[in-house]
Amino acid sequence: MPSATTIAAYCAGLLLTLCLAAWLTPRAWWRRANARALAVLVCGTALLGGLLHALAKPDAGPHAATLAALPVSEAPVAGAQYRVRDHLNLREHTGINARRLAVVPAGARVTATGQRRGDWWQVSAVVDGRRHDGWASSLWLRRADENSVVF
Repeated sequence: MPSATTIAAYCAGLLLTLCLAAWLTPRAWWRRANARALAVLVCGTALLGGLLHALAKPDAGPHAATLAALPVSEAPVAGAQYRVRDHLNLREHTGINARRLAVVPAGARVTATGQRRGDWWQVSAVVDGRRHDGWASSLWLRRADENSVVF
């Protein structure tokens, strides 16, 4: 679904197109509905709405600023502590379809085992007093020494 910024940009584009068309085109074009008038409205709305949308730079989402992940080249160091950015599904294997072993709460610490498969790291976490070893997406992990970002 389009964001409110997108809708507002294209509505403003339509209004600007109508104003410019009234000033810059012959009156005869607008006496009857025709293909030329429709083309002017559609193209003008698309161009001006797109321009306004690009200028507005809509927010990419609520977590856009916090999704900056660790560099892909940075391998997990065995025994290193990492902080969980948001609730984290600890999985039996790599991939989102693997069975979930536990949900690690946001802010908790996990310990890397050093194993890595792409963006998936094998970690150890204590959840509700029980230790779980499983796989987690590194996109949701931050170094323990990183400054905290407000979520």
